[in-house]
Amino acid sequence: MIKNYFKIAWRNLIRAKGYAFINIGGLAVGMACSLLILLWIQSEITYDMFHEKKDRLYLAMNRSTFDGKLQAWPSTPKPLGPALQKEYPEVAQTSRYSANNGSLLTVGDKKIRANSAFVDSTFLSMFTFPLLSGDAATALGQPGSIVITQQLAQKLFGNAEALGRTIRIDSSENALVTGVLADLPANSRFDFEYLSPWSYLQKLGWDDGYWGNNSVRTYVELLPTAREAVVAQKIKNITRRHSKNEEDNEVFLHALPKWRLFSRFENGQVAGGRIEVVRQFGIIAGFILLIACINFMNLSTARSEKRAKEVGVCKVAGARRQSLIGLFLSESFIITCLAALLALTIVVVSLPAFSELIDRPLTVDFTNVYFWLFISAFVVITALLAGSYPAFYLSSFQPVKVLKGTFKTARAVINPRKVLVVVQFSIALVLIVSTLVIKKQINYAQERDNGYQKNNLVYTFMEGDIAKNYAVIKSELARSGVVESVTKTSAPLTEGWSNSWGFDWTGKPDNAKIVFNRFCTDENIVNTAGLTLLEGRDMDLSKYPTDSSAVLLNESAVKAMGFTEPLGQVIKDNGREWRVVGIIKDFILNSPYDPMEPMVIEGAHGWFNVIHIKYRPEVPTQEALKATEQIFTKYNPSYPFNYRFVDESYAAKFKDEQRTGTLAALFAFLTVLISCLGLFGLAAYMAEKRTKEIGIRKVLGASIPSVAGLLSREFIGLVAFSCLVAFPVAWWSMNWWLQSYSYRTDISWWVFALAGGGALLITLLTVSSQAIKAALTNPVKALKTE
Repeated sequence: MIKNYFKIAWRNLIRAKGYAFINIGGLAVGMACSLLILLWIQSEITYDMFHEKKDRLYLAMNRSTFDGKLQAWPSTPKPLGPALQKEYPEVAQTSRYSANNGSLLTVGDKKIRANSAFVDSTFLSMFTFPLLSGDAATALGQPGSIVITQQLAQKLFGNAEALGRTIRIDSSENALVTGVLADLPANSRFDFEYLSPWSYLQKLGWDDGYWGNNSVRTYVELLPTAREAVVAQKIKNITRRHSKNEEDNEVFLHALPKWRLFSRFENGQVAGGRIEVVRQFGIIAGFILLIACINFMNLSTARSEKRAKEVGVCKVAGARRQSLIGLFLSESFIITCLAALLALTIVVVSLPAFSELIDRPLTVDFTNVYFWLFISAFVVITALLAGSYPAFYLSSFQPVKVLKGTFKTARAVINPRKVLVVVQFSIALVLIVSTLVIKKQINYAQERDNGYQKNNLVYTFMEGDIAKNYAVIKSELARSGVVESVTKTSAPLTEGWSNSWGFDWTGKPDNAKIVFNRFCTDENIVNTAGLTLLEGRDMDLSKYPTDSSAVLLNESAVKAMGFTEPLGQVIKDNGREWRVVGIIKDFILNSPYDPMEPMVIEGAHGWFNVIHIKYRPEVPTQEALKATEQIFTKYNPSYPFNYRFVDESYAAKFKDEQRTGTLAALFAFLTVLISCLGLFGLAAYMAEKRTKEIGIRKVLGASIPSVAGLLSREFIGLVAFSCLVAFPVAWWSMNWWLQSYSYRTDISWWVFALAGGGALLITLLTVSSQAIKAALTNPVKALKTE
């Protein structure tokens, strides 16, 4: 029987090729989009989940009250890890982690920059990073050891054995390769290319006993029998016991499965994170598949009068309703299987481009049995979702009315087909509005005054001999004719590397705990960065040698400190007194979506990692870079000159939102495409159904525009009604999304006008082709069979 079902279903598809093509094409595109999104979701929810001890691994975090708000952050004091392991028997082991970006590795004539991390010797026994060679238990046991990834070993040594070889690090220290790691998975939070032992930092004189500086990450492994809640309660006051200055600080544990998806904290508690984006795109995947299934339902029921005689004959011949349902579901299953094969082809072809778009390699493992089980379940669910309503609807026809020729499709008060079209376009309109709002928010943040001049400004890190030769490098840059000004800073202008709540000043309220961004410069920061000076002056060591202890405050810092006359005020930090010499306009240091934050810019007694160079605008960029490279190579020959443009660094702040916007735009476009594909097919069948009516109207004198309008009017009305349904939902959802940004745009009326107008125009173009074709048909051909 089942074989017969499929044979009949296949013949029906062959007879209606156009109908089959639209259904298979629409379902294939919908299924392909859903599968791509599901692949991305899988990569997100499996992030870091390859570690064998994932259920026992935690990140130790801090929370404390600042400005009346309970805040949480992941950096911890250096002695926290050893103290946890020593004082609490439930803690199996811990490891500190301190990232070190861009070290220069030298092997013979090869010089390669690589990201690294300093970790305790326990790191490799806590996390699952398999060693291809070497012993995990001893690889990080000595200060002069180094563990590298397979990819880095290939770059440095080619196909030769790396174990036991020596690598020169930053032209100052030799390290012995004691292990080679398998390359890190793409879905790992860690991005190091080699590991160095924590004992190396101790050899350099790092103070591991100071509790007042949160500068490292501390990972904790609990015993299998330990309970997280019990341990968390025990350890929360450990910092208070070891440091009198941290009276309200609390330590808590953040479980590994939550690191990726639940990274946002509010009031000291987990409040979401990327899980929100994952859920949103999961809903989009479901909506796209639903729209494709609605196409199938609408086209199947639209052809009901053509299939009516088939149903009538089958019922007269003794077929039961259950048998007819099985027949129509078989047809749905065939279409879905063909669509699934086409969808998998689309996925394989588009996966490289999609991976590049999301900036992460995605793969499909066709050898995985679970993948095929998922695809099978996916096909069955889609077939049932798309085919159930048409199967029950078509099998309900009464054979007597059908065979007498008195059968007419029911005119229900609420036409299911119209409802499905409204649902379909409502979903599409929500996605269109969402895309427009995301783009508007990105543009709003990009157009925000960042407070400094980004153009013609580059920065490079102070590495090798740059620090000791800074004065002469600066002097030669000034004489080169391509440079306008130079300054050294503690961090790039686009990144906040340090903050502190330890500042003191006259009039500071008791127990006040206000976080200030801390930034350091020697001089010329106002001119080099193009900052706006509101009061006082810039730092200038040639005129004012005492400016090494001077500070600049931004507007927000002046407000936070409560100064009415800030110039000349003394601020204390790290046991040193700093005198305010100037007030600058707020500028964006961290996220462009957040409000401006208080900032203290300290003078030459600070610490420095970066040199900013402002080029003369009239000098060609490549000429300026070439002259700069020659000077840096002269005084720092062991290191290649590396630089980055400040405007590019600032643009990178919008990367995540732009990617989200691009994905939303892509899937909104595909949603509209699938909807229009179904609308085209539906319009074609409706035009065919009304062929004789159109012929009579034309004989009675109806014009071509009036006939075309007659066929288009119904669809235009449905899409217009879809706008009324979609717009409140879109406004609510996007208003909720915007609440996560402190600096956010509004949802303008033109967003809805553009979305609605675009949908109506697309609908008109899609339907009008069939309407005009029907209107141009010779009425004689339409009426001669009547």
